[in-house]
Amino acid sequence: MSDINSVVLVGRLTRDIEIKYTTSGMAIGKFSMAINKRVKKNDQWVDDVNFFDITVFGKIAESLQPYLTKGKQVGIQGELTQNRWEKDGQKFSKVEVIAQNIQLLGGGEKGQSKEADQNSSFGADHYKSKYGFKPENESSKPADIFSQTDDFEDDIPF
Repeated sequence: MSDINSVVLVGRLTRDIEIKYTTSGMAIGKFSMAINKRVKKNDQWVDDVNFFDITVFGKIAESLQPYLTKGKQVGIQGELTQNRWEKDGQKFSKVEVIAQNIQLLGGGEKGQSKEADQNSSFGADHYKSKYGFKPENESSKPADIFSQTDDFEDDIPF
């Protein structure tokens, strides 16, 4: 039976990603993130912050570099690894997360992501270039899909 090593974190980057390359040309991206947790101290709720170092390899690191900036909210799925080394006869160790999947969630510190800035137009050209089709209603705003009513019976058994 094998052991399980899986971690999922949602938090904000404390610094921009730094990418270095191995001699064989593989990208290694490193950044850190802060995870806030609300705890009650005395009669007040306060933020308790934990910091985690994240490493991501290859094309994921390169393709997400423009978006992994300080303040950006992300979701990380990966595994924990423990690095051990010795310096001047003293042993050290550090636990870090090796990211296998990264999901961009919220904007940066100002609440807007770079992608939102670039895709703020939702006209017909936006739909044609992004989705390969032109909507029937060519107004500058997308149709509100939640305001449309469907004729169906609510037969959900739970």
